[in-house]
Amino acid sequence: MVRVLATGTFDILHPGHLLYLEEAKKLGDELWVIVACSSMVNHKPKPVLSDDQRLKMVAALKVVDHAVLGNNHDMFKPLKDIRPDIVVLGHDQHFNAEQLEEKIRDRGINAKVVRVTAYERCNTCSTGTIVKLIKEKQ
Repeated sequence: MVRVLATGTFDILHPGHLLYLEEAKKLGDELWVIVACSSMVNHKPKPVLSDDQRLKMVAALKVVDHAVLGNNHDMFKPLKDIRPDIVVLGHDQHFNAEQLEEKIRDRGINAKVVRVTAYERCNTCSTGTIVKLIKEKQ
């Protein structure tokens, strides 16, 4: 069985999130998703929704087999329990795939890192764009 892992903030679920997870699921038999803790989100604005709300929403998606909340201090810690075969990055995630794969291997996890290049082209396929649209309507 091929275990696939996707990660993200998943604040305000939108079609782009769904496409990312559907593409990730195609790469294996079982899709695990780590929802980033708000405390670990440093590369963009903090999520609007709470950690628990975002986790519940992701776990409810049909494509997701298992959803877990990330660790507050070490983003790699959940990988030790999940033991993925493949770690999937979205087209816009800020990680360098080769460097991430090396960091994962350094922790004793033999997983391949793959970047999904497919993405939705719509004006509500980005959390940042959705927040901007809401602000404009006020």
